[in-house]
Amino acid sequence: MKNMSIKNDAGLLALALRLVVGWTYFSAFWRRTALANKLDPEVTGYIGEKFNAFLPNALGIKPIIQYLVEHPDALWINMVIFTIIEGIVGLFIMFGLFTRIMSIGVFGLAMGILLGSGWIGTTCLDEWQIGVLGIATGFVLFLTGSGKYSVDNYLMKNNFAITKEKWFACLGSGILPIKESIFPKVVLIGSLFILGITLMTNQVFHGGLWGTLHNKSVKPKLEITNGEIQNNTLNFNVFRTEGVDVYGSWVISIELSDTKNNTIIEYTQDDLANLNKENISNYYVAKIKPGKYSLIVPLGAKAKLNLDNEVLSTLPKGVYTLKITDISGAYWEHKIEK
Repeated sequence: MKNMSIKNDAGLLALALRLVVGWTYFSAFWRRTALANKLDPEVTGYIGEKFNAFLPNALGIKPIIQYLVEHPDALWINMVIFTIIEGIVGLFIMFGLFTRIMSIGVFGLAMGILLGSGWIGTTCLDEWQIGVLGIATGFVLFLTGSGKYSVDNYLMKNNFAITKEKWFACLGSGILPIKESIFPKVVLIGSLFILGITLMTNQVFHGGLWGTLHNKSVKPKLEITNGEIQNNTLNFNVFRTEGVDVYGSWVISIELSDTKNNTIIEYTQDDLANLNKENISNYYVAKIKPGKYSLIVPLGAKAKLNLDNEVLSTLPKGVYTLKITDISGAYWEHKIEK
């Protein structure tokens, strides 16, 4: 390190990258704890509800997300741990302390963001870009370590005992213990691997390589399943799988009709706004609930709706169509056989 030219100090050259990526992760901790209380499940803006929005189209880690949003206590613990890790990783990266092990943390956090929410982004594929750039940054910082302006460098410059340990170069900074003949291959293989992840997720989430481009964050989409009519009750599941993550789908009409398009029952905008919460059984942390002017369905929310009406008890056997209409004019239909 002492014999290295300042101009060839890769860790120093990566300083801006280290400071910026460090702040992006530390700021998540700062926002959720100091600026606002986003770790309280009872407060609007709870980070667990944001996490719930990742569920519909997550890649590979959907079972983990589903388990957590179905178990609020486990979700809260994991959100606290996740936030603390982001704070530590971000702060240590900015100060250049144990840079290489923290760069692995950057890589892992970015991979989680990419797989969980890489499909979200209304304009610029926001979460996908954050994820892939975070992965690439983590890899680069692992290769470079920290340079002149870092705690790692201070420890090495002053010959602290810890820097004499063989593992420090792998977990902190300094010359990586990799043969010079092999090092370029490590860089090439790692870079191509990250490029492969980038191209693969770009195609899976957005059709960015071939076929039709698509953005699942632009318009709301509801999935209706398990519809049935029992005595005087209409039951069905509603799951919002697409659309903007910061706004709900505003359902203004739920209608049941027969094969001749005759309306059997209809819940209007006012009916849904005044729907009893006991008629809604939510599965996850993000909840479907009556709003001031409609039924609000957040991204990732899933619930079973139970709608009672005496007319249903006299319906003859047959096939009926359930239609749910959003305030945008979009609607979704589901066939129910009685």
